[in-house]
Amino acid sequence: MKQFLNKLKQHAPHRSKVNFGWLDKHLHDPCLWNWNRKSISKAFAVGLFCAFLPIPFQMVVAAGLAVAFSANILLSISLVWVTNPITMGPIFYFTYKLGCIILDTRIDPYFSFSWAYLREVLSSGLPALLVGSLIAASLSAIIGYSAIQWLYRHRVGKRIKRWKRQRFDA
Repeated sequence: MKQFLNKLKQHAPHRSKVNFGWLDKHLHDPCLWNWNRKSISKAFAVGLFCAFLPIPFQMVVAAGLAVAFSANILLSISLVWVTNPITMGPIFYFTYKLGCIILDTRIDPYFSFSWAYLREVLSSGLPALLVGSLIAASLSAIIGYSAIQWLYRHRVGKRIKRWKRQRFDA
C-alpha cells in the first residue's frame, strides 16, 4: 500500500498549480491534498459511496463530497472507478437484487438486451435499484473507512513494537 500511495503522490499536482477560478478558494484547502490517515480514510468513504450510486458524473459528485468532508480529492475521484464499464453491470444488478429483497418486490427472471426491456425495468425497478445502491454505497463507505483506519493503526502498532524491540534489545 505504501508503494501505491508513493506512486500517487509522485503524480499528484501540487495545490499551488491548480487553478479553477472561483473554485480556488475551496481547492486550496490543505486537507484536500494531504496523504494522512484522516484524509485517506475519508477519501475511501467518499469514493466508495459515490462508486455505488447509479448516477451520471459520479466523479463530479465525489469531488464535491471530498471538498465538503475535507477528504483527499484525488483518491476520492480515483475510487469512483471501482464501477468501471466492465464491473458496472454486475454491481448494479447486485444492487437491484438487493433492493428487490429489501422492498419485497419480484425479481424479473427474464433478462434480455433490448430497449423495451430496459424501459420496463427502469420504470418498475428503479426504486429497487436506488434502495439497493444506497445500502451498498453506505456499507462500502463504512467498510472502506474502517478498513483504512484499522490498517493505519495496525501499521503503527507494528512500528511501535519493532521500535521497542530495537530499543530494549540494544
